[in-house]
Amino acid sequence: MIDPAYIALIEAYLDAYNRFDIEGMLATLSDDVRFEHHSGGELSVATDGKADFEKLARVGAAMFASRQQFVTELREVGTAGDTVIADIQFHGEIADDIPDGPGAGTVIEMRGTSEFRFAAGKISRVIDKA
Repeated sequence: MIDPAYIALIEAYLDAYNRFDIEGMLATLSDDVRFEHHSGGELSVATDGKADFEKLARVGAAMFASRQQFVTELREVGTAGDTVIADIQFHGEIADDIPDGPGAGTVIEMRGTSEFRFAAGKISRVIDKA
């Protein structure tokens, strides 16, 4: 059974993400948080610590006019009981034209997973895979 405190942290993190509330996201994270984003099986970006995560989160938020992550399933993995995988459905709309990328108004829909690890009452690791 997934620890209810972990579920509450994941919900708070995603709620803040969906509302573009960077401070709210940071409040759920440990100071030494590790973040990774994998796309197509390759590591595309990684940060270590809250300060680096905040910089990346602000850049990411500026890219979207709207964005929503929805959890479709949660499952506990491993034997330590400190890791939860969330199956995620993402919907977002690009805010401005991206050079050599999608234009403003482009809608992005995708599915993926986010692995959350917990330590000392905070999220200590987020690994997104799309």
